[in-house]
Amino acid sequence: MSAFLKEFKQFAMRGNVVDMAVGIIIGGAFGKIVSSLVEDIIMPPIGYLIGGVKFSELSVKFPAFIEGVEPVTWNYGNFIQVTIDFIIVAFAVFLLVKGINKLSSLKKKEEEAPAAPAEPEPSKEEVLLSEIRDLLKQKN
Repeated sequence: MSAFLKEFKQFAMRGNVVDMAVGIIIGGAFGKIVSSLVEDIIMPPIGYLIGGVKFSELSVKFPAFIEGVEPVTWNYGNFIQVTIDFIIVAFAVFLLVKGINKLSSLKKKEEEAPAAPAEPEPSKEEVLLSEIRDLLKQKN
């Protein structure tokens, strides 16, 4: 049993698992923020502009065919609201990934950028001419 717990501890404490857990927790909180943004900030003005409609309450009731059974409702307004939630979350994640990729590519460019090129070795002729110049300077 001890080996099993040790193996589980190794698995649970790996960097990827911990990072994933943090991402899931933050993603859940972010989802709640976006839901509130859509439900409480975005949809009320849109509903007001189209005649005081509350999107989460938009539905179609189908008649009950059997007595004593609740009629079935088709809640398309809630679907619209959840779809807008999704679009906002997807856009925010897109911007986040795009920003991370941009930072990553900048870092790669810095790492890949070659150092300033070293001056090329002078040719044999240039070396010979330099020696001749230096000798002439010494004679004068």
